[in-house]
Amino acid sequence: MALSLGFLMDPLESVRVDHDTTFSLMLEAQRRGHDVYYFEQGWLRFNGRCSEARMRRVKVRREVGHHFDVLSEDVRPLSKLDVLFLRKDPPVDADYLHATQLVELCPDRKPLFINNPSGIRDANEKLFTLNFPDLMPETRVTRELSVVLEFAAKNAQGTILKPIDGFGGKGILFLAPGDRNARSMVELLTQGGKEPILAQAYVPESRLGDKRIILVDGDPVGAVLRVPSDADHRGNMAAGGTPMKAEITARDLHICQRLKPALQEKGLTLVGIDVLGDYLTEVNVTSPTGLVEASHLDGVSCEARVLEVAERMHGAR
Repeated sequence: MALSLGFLMDPLESVRVDHDTTFSLMLEAQRRGHDVYYFEQGWLRFNGRCSEARMRRVKVRREVGHHFDVLSEDVRPLSKLDVLFLRKDPPVDADYLHATQLVELCPDRKPLFINNPSGIRDANEKLFTLNFPDLMPETRVTRELSVVLEFAAKNAQGTILKPIDGFGGKGILFLAPGDRNARSMVELLTQGGKEPILAQAYVPESRLGDKRIILVDGDPVGAVLRVPSDADHRGNMAAGGTPMKAEITARDLHICQRLKPALQEKGLTLVGIDVLGDYLTEVNVTSPTGLVEASHLDGVSCEARVLEVAERMHGAR
């Protein structure tokens, strides 16, 4: 049965058709005969009774420079959608959080959300992992300079510093033992002690790559190894990392099994976890990427698995 699938996302005009996960999901939805609607965060509003948005029904194709046609455009209540993919890229700022609250205001009939708005609000991509400290590298979260420096002094291999609300590898710094820039680095990231940061023991295996594992309803469906360049410590593709084929190991499966109940409880259906060596470092829930690369490298269709689960969940309702 054809469904109405909505995508709350960044401007469709700007997507990279050979890389963008959201665009690939739209293509798969269209291939399966569903109606594809797209709208931006700024087009969302409340009409006095329910949430609605100016939406475009589109036809998409993997053709650079001519990758979509607008078939129709009108204002529709969100309750008219069967499934709504929340795929707005970070940052998770106040405007983003307000949008996750607005989309829930559907008193007649809520769409199936992928991912659940309340789950997105609860699961900060850096802090959610702290619920599983035994799976992570040794980690501290603080805004205090002395705490970071004391922790870094214990890490003979070095320390990674991350802004809590960072994304795409932005602002991630490697603090080498004895680095005379340490105080300045911490002061900059914490904005002079005003913002907490995450400090994590460096995992040497990260030079071999940062593994992104795609989870659908808690189960791994594909993976991609993001290998940093010789000139950078970050493997994120947005930071210049190179995607390579990755094996899902027994340790990876253990991590996925540990996470699955919590992800299902929060309605986090499409998730990308990051693993360095044997350690979980992040759980990405806002608009996880890597599906296109994992599908290509593994010879599978992660997008089809996502749509299959969406169809099954919708049918079960």
